[in-house]
Amino acid sequence: MPHDAQDPETPAPHPERGSRRVGLLVAGGGALVFVVLAAVLVPWHPVPGGVPDPAPATSVLTAQEIARGEAFGTYARWVSWSSLAVSLAVALWLGLGARGAALVRRVPGPWWVQVPLGAFAVLAIGRFVTLPFALALWRRRVAEGLSTQGWGAWFADLLLNLVVGAVGTAIALLVVIGCARRWRTWWPAVAGGIAAALVVLGSFVYPVVVEPLFNAFTPLPDGRLRTEILAVADAEGVPVDDVLVADASRRTTALNAYVSGFGSTHRVVLYDTAVDGLDQDELLSVVAHELGHAKNHDVAVGTALGAAGALVGVGLLAVLVGAGPLRRRSGVSGLADPAVVPLVLALFAVGSFLASPVENGISRQIERRADVVALRTTDDPEAFIGLQRQLAVRSVADPTPNAWGQIWFGSHPTMLERVATAEQVAGE
Repeated sequence: MPHDAQDPETPAPHPERGSRRVGLLVAGGGALVFVVLAAVLVPWHPVPGGVPDPAPATSVLTAQEIARGEAFGTYARWVSWSSLAVSLAVALWLGLGARGAALVRRVPGPWWVQVPLGAFAVLAIGRFVTLPFALALWRRRVAEGLSTQGWGAWFADLLLNLVVGAVGTAIALLVVIGCARRWRTWWPAVAGGIAAALVVLGSFVYPVVVEPLFNAFTPLPDGRLRTEILAVADAEGVPVDDVLVADASRRTTALNAYVSGFGSTHRVVLYDTAVDGLDQDELLSVVAHELGHAKNHDVAVGTALGAAGALVGVGLLAVLVGAGPLRRRSGVSGLADPAVVPLVLALFAVGSFLASPVENGISRQIERRADVVALRTTDDPEAFIGLQRQLAVRSVADPTPNAWGQIWFGSHPTMLERVATAEQVAGE
């Protein structure tokens, strides 16, 4: 018998076994890259002297403002957490059984049609079952004066978010499933590399393609404010291409600003609510914070960590979907089967939830560093503290949010932590 002939009584190896081994290597390599990048690039000690204890709430807010923020925060948390629980339950119900696979198989056409349409169907179901929670939170936001949208405009935004999310999800799924169909063993390495590249590409594309779908932008007129903003940018060594105002007031009363773009294409974007609702010193404080992100290349840091995370995710996907019991329970043959879409989305939902503490823990450290940059650039802790008070009052923020909720979902330090940081930096 030739050496490469298969013994008829020996079962042929399943192609998923080889891809699982490659997936382990990809996940392990991605995790190693993530840890190294995080160790080198994340500011683990961003506040001189260490992160201080939060300031007393009564030193910043009135008793009425505290009570209102706590009431709204409690309501918003329970609604959001309930929505998340239902969303995860539905994703698992569709992904860990034959129901989701049967849904995708009913979509007519070749695999590259079934995948995006199946993904949209699954995402739409998830959005539909959580619609009552979203509606309840929107109604409360309207009652609190946080939303300026009517139900029609709010629902249009909800649909637009669904479409934008579905397009991005469909692209990722087409890459993964297409690679699995082309390279049965080595697809995790190929798909992981492409997924990492897509994360990098998305950082460039999002400000140009997605942001204009939700807001209109107009240049800030020449004047003292524009001059002062450009002076802050010069002080932080950040080249700025333009200063724009977004028409955020058509949907919210929240105050915000951000910096988008890379290198010489940086754009400072101010919400019109911030231009109209903040004193100039407070507005310069928030701009200095956002420029602090650009000064320290935080978008690039987040993009690099996200690319490494994409490698981990694709590798783990190969390991998990390659497991025989999971495939059989879901009624799919493997990642090459377009009916695997609901299972992939379910695993992604669970993975995103479990990764939230790591992602948000890193985000909080980066935000603290940007706060320190802003405080040192403006040398105006009073304006910074006044800004934090304005942000809290205008957004009806809970000054003392649930500790576990903050660890799991808090992307920024609490308002009282930021006030304490300002007081500590001012006392250096």
